[in-house]
Amino acid sequence: MMQIQGLQKLTLLDYPGRTACTVFLSGCNFRCPFCHNAPLLTAADEDGMDEGELLAFLKKRQGLLDGVAVTGGEPLLRPELPALLEKIKALGYAIKLDTNGAFPEQLKAVVCAGLADYVAMDIKNSPARYAETAGTAELDLAPIDKSVSFLLRGTVDYEFRTTAVAELHDDASFLKLGDWLAGAKRYYIQCFQPCETVLRTGLHAPSDAQLHHWAELVRPKIPTVCVRGI
Repeated sequence: MMQIQGLQKLTLLDYPGRTACTVFLSGCNFRCPFCHNAPLLTAADEDGMDEGELLAFLKKRQGLLDGVAVTGGEPLLRPELPALLEKIKALGYAIKLDTNGAFPEQLKAVVCAGLADYVAMDIKNSPARYAETAGTAELDLAPIDKSVSFLLRGTVDYEFRTTAVAELHDDASFLKLGDWLAGAKRYYIQCFQPCETVLRTGLHAPSDAQLHHWAELVRPKIPTVCVRGI
């Protein structure tokens, strides 16, 4: 059974169009300097709640909630994830899965098994600055590109999203991102919000004007572009 690192009992934001809760799982293969969930990166499972507690909560909320957002960390790192998703689906909930896209085979398996109804994939930056923005010395982009290609085929409803940080993103970033994600169903530019738990100090949120400018740079390639968090 999987341990659950955290539970937000109600969200109207994390799962578009659904009244949902958010389940947080620990562990991640990236070390993004701007990550708001940094305590989850190395959290021990014994610090969390039991899977049984989560399922008991979901049973009580049947008819009140209609969706579960599963996030991390990186959920697809967990080999127990499909079994947990099956139990959540058996209770009648739609599932949104957050992922960094580094595990395309696991993503495809979950989607093709009908265990995710919506996928939100984080796109950290343009290829040239991806490793820097993901906080890794070296990074093989091929798996991430496979996940992008899989989602672009439309097998499951999805969104791509980028958390914009003044020190990590610029015009060139978003011009390249537009090329990479051309034809995507929807793309969100999220404004970085400084907080005490991020891994790197000294990072700043771009201005509202800058965020909207970047959205305009992407829009010729991805018509549905929205700015979040301002």
